[in-house]
Amino acid sequence: MESGAHAPIDQEGNGTMAGLWFEEFTEGMVIEHAITRTVSEADNLFFCSMTYNPQPLHIDRHFAEETEFGKPLVNSLLTLGMMIGLSVHETTLGTTVANLGMSDVRFPAPVFHGDTLHVRSTVKGCRASGSRPRAGIVDFVHEAFNQNGVLVARCDRAALMHRRPPQA
Repeated sequence: MESGAHAPIDQEGNGTMAGLWFEEFTEGMVIEHAITRTVSEADNLFFCSMTYNPQPLHIDRHFAEETEFGKPLVNSLLTLGMMIGLSVHETTLGTTVANLGMSDVRFPAPVFHGDTLHVRSTVKGCRASGSRPRAGIVDFVHEAFNQNGVLVARCDRAALMHRRPPQA
């Protein structure tokens, strides 16, 4: 899939961004996102600290060594955030109005410090907004995989997207 710098910074179409307009999404479209990210121990500790999550499974190496995993797990909400974040550049950067919601969030395999995530997004559906004539709703399925190709996270996400302005 080719995504170029063609979307607006503002509603008048001034500037360029990498996201796609509502009209550029088609049901069944699959985007293998180019950006990958290795999750560090610092990422995990910082995220747990910022969200006040004291779960020892995430922040206490000695505790985690005694679990079935044998080492700390990356906080699943960090994994979810990174999965969505890695998809933004080629989907919604500068062209989204808002996230409408996420559902069916799953973490079928753990993420550990040092794992590198890559993401695939599939467009599940597109429909016009009933209340906003200059916007449409795109339903995505996001999937994150580790460096071994193991599915570690997935979710459905609805995004309210700008339609292409007439002058763009």
